[in-house]
Amino acid sequence: MPKIAIIGTTAWGITLGVVLAHKGTQVKLWARTEQEAAKLINNGPNPSLPSGATLPPQLSITSSLSEALAKVQAVIIVVPSQSMRQNVKLISGYLDETMLIVSAAKGLEIGSSKRMSEVIAEEIDPNFQSNICILSGPNLSQEILNNLPAATVIAAGDETIARKAQKLVATPNLCVYTNTDIIGVELGGAVKNIIALGAGIADGLGYGDNAKAALITRGLTEMTALGVALGANPLTFSGLAGLGDLITTCASPLSRNHYVGVELAKGRPLKEITDSMTGVAEGVSTTLVVWNLAQQLGLEMPITEVIYRILYEGADIRRSAAELMNAGAAHELAGRKWRLFSFFKRYRGIPS
Repeated sequence: MPKIAIIGTTAWGITLGVVLAHKGTQVKLWARTEQEAAKLINNGPNPSLPSGATLPPQLSITSSLSEALAKVQAVIIVVPSQSMRQNVKLISGYLDETMLIVSAAKGLEIGSSKRMSEVIAEEIDPNFQSNICILSGPNLSQEILNNLPAATVIAAGDETIARKAQKLVATPNLCVYTNTDIIGVELGGAVKNIIALGAGIADGLGYGDNAKAALITRGLTEMTALGVALGANPLTFSGLAGLGDLITTCASPLSRNHYVGVELAKGRPLKEITDSMTGVAEGVSTTLVVWNLAQQLGLEMPITEVIYRILYEGADIRRSAAELMNAGAAHELAGRKWRLFSFFKRYRGIPS
């Protein structure tokens, strides 16, 4: 029986633990304190998960890292992006060359602007870096916990490593694809949250589906432009970790980032909204990081620019949204330093 450790008692962490345990995997879920572990054991899963969800016998909860990480084939890290480095430092001494290290966080680190795989690589033994994988896709935890069908992506630099992780994570209702474009898969999972904030604002303002479709489509192009600038394969953004995750996060009322956008459109202060939530809306911090990246790269990212001004400069939402929808239009692939024309012309590297 395979053994997996999950670091993080987030809604997604608990969901992965439950579905993998139902598959027959022995899962150890690590809680930061004995009190947190005891609360989960006694009261069941996170209250943000669907009512009636129970912890299967194959899933156990512990506050001991040595117990959680003993003889496991993989460790899945499911924590907010801004605490990833701290958590990896805690577990680094328990890792060995046989363990797959899977990040299921969707964000970028404030300050360094690094992707989660880069943060992990900096904090572990260099000999283990080839075992780093990324799990990302259109995966709403409540739907997956309810055994609704879904698909996701496991990315690793080595296809062999990705396939090992694929075998461990796949379940009857969770189809897992592989990819070797770590940059694209991570950026897709992170930047789509910015676009989802905008989609929530559009819905909150009653702009309608035509406007939201335009926002999603232009957001996808913006995501792809950033990805190309940072070395990603543009085709990744048309897949599950790009377009798939973007559609889900922008359209579903279960999306935390969409919810924040809707509430901002109602006039609620950002801090009031985030303080009232049980989970983290990663788009808030990601907006700051991506805005800074765009400035450094001289990259035109109008949606990110508008969301940044709303979140961090107190810009008027209605005026900013109208400005975005009425922005001057050019060719769909044209933007300052986007490089999309040249890249799509020369790109031929489709894996067999």
